[in-house]
Amino acid sequence: MKNNNFKLGFLNHIHGGNIYSAAQCLNIPEKEIVDFSASINPLGVPKSAISAIRHDAKYLYNYPDPDAKKLRLQISGQYKINPESIICGNGSTELIYLVARALRPERVLIPAPTFSEYERACKSYELKVRSYELRRENNFEISPDELITALSRLTSHASRLTHCNMAFLCNPNNPTGRTLKKADVMKIANAAKKLKCYLVVDEAFMDFTPKESVIKETEKNPYLIVLRSLTKFYALSGLRIGYGVFPLNITETVKKHKEPWTINTLAQTTGIAAFRDIEYKRRTFKLIKQEKDFLEKEFKRLEISYIPSEANYYLLKLNNARKIVSALRNKRILVRDCSNFTGLDGSYIRVAVKSRKNNMRLIGELGELCGA
Repeated sequence: MKNNNFKLGFLNHIHGGNIYSAAQCLNIPEKEIVDFSASINPLGVPKSAISAIRHDAKYLYNYPDPDAKKLRLQISGQYKINPESIICGNGSTELIYLVARALRPERVLIPAPTFSEYERACKSYELKVRSYELRRENNFEISPDELITALSRLTSHASRLTHCNMAFLCNPNNPTGRTLKKADVMKIANAAKKLKCYLVVDEAFMDFTPKESVIKETEKNPYLIVLRSLTKFYALSGLRIGYGVFPLNITETVKKHKEPWTINTLAQTTGIAAFRDIEYKRRTFKLIKQEKDFLEKEFKRLEISYIPSEANYYLLKLNNARKIVSALRNKRILVRDCSNFTGLDGSYIRVAVKSRKNNMRLIGELGELCGA
């Protein structure tokens, strides 16, 4: 049993969402795992997406469109942006690595805590990474002015021969769920432009708070890159669909470093169907609001400290967090142990917003474990 706990501890230090290793270690079917470690829409895959898969499965003998033209046109029409500025990928994670590989910045600034793949991608290409530490007393809020100051320091140390720098900004931020207003992001983006520093804004969870997106601003700023994902809002984790909106002056450079055929046929047609499903969006907003209201009320009742979130997950601070993670695991509930996030310690976990049934189960277990 000790060996099983070791394996499970390791998988939680990498990412959420690995129900396969958990099921194997607990010797149970995967369907018995309730996964709060991955923040996926509790409505599940849109019915429109399932219909698209069934319809197009018979065409799988053809190679997928390497340019994902129909999907790019759908995205273009939805946001009123140039389709030539859009590059689709195998989830937004592929694009994070692609940006680092293609642009090869001399130095990279990454807030902390934030999504760990930024640092991992940069270090995989031996790029120099610096952290911009967020303060706990401010709920790990990003201060635009402080970030701009950090960017200025970053660019001032760059060599004159290779003046290429980059910063990543996750908005809403993962794992905190805190969201910068559009005006604040644009203040940072405009400063980055003056400093000739690429600003990569990861909007993987922006569908939950769409009015703060800067996706339409890339055409005005040659240093602004926006990444998006269909994983979270549309529950299409297993198909891997993401896209980036790039300044036109660098799209060809980025494409030259991209592997071909990374977006399969079903991913492309499913993405189109999901984008068109207005009813699914309406139901999602309604459900997420209801369940967030419920969870916040219960967190307060249990006196569990949480950071207010605009996304579909919460960062909780708990006494004996690691013991709680392990105890929940033994109850077949996975939550995200956040101790491996730069800037966080072992007292934090992240939990997704799920269905009322599963949310009640989580709250019940937390109540027992926290002594409420």
